[in-house]
Amino acid sequence: MRTGPTNANLRSIIIELRRKAYADDVPLFARIAEFLEKPTRQRRQVNLSKINRYARKGELVVVPGKVLASGDLSQNVTIAAWKFSQEALNKITKAKSKAITINDLMKNGVKDAMVRIIG
Repeated sequence: MRTGPTNANLRSIIIELRRKAYADDVPLFARIAEFLEKPTRQRRQVNLSKINRYARKGELVVVPGKVLASGDLSQNVTIAAWKFSQEALNKITKAKSKAITINDLMKNGVKDAMVRIIG
């Protein structure tokens, strides 16, 4: 029987995502919560090269998992993720892009930016 994530911080983020999804009528948050509930082995791990390949300039990219540092980032994008490797954070700031957590995404809300889920 599946019990869901055991990480207390991740569990609270999933609960908050679901609350905000239904309260503010933002289906994006429900979709992110669904991805984060998956077992660790099925959770997304995305390299910067994949983000660079599929994202457009100025977009908000959501990774419901971890961002890894393989590849380079040559575009100015905002990346929201559950976790970032330290090297990925260094490359993101070097590319003058922005890295935010899922918590920051919930607090700031989704503005009129184009959102792309990569996973």
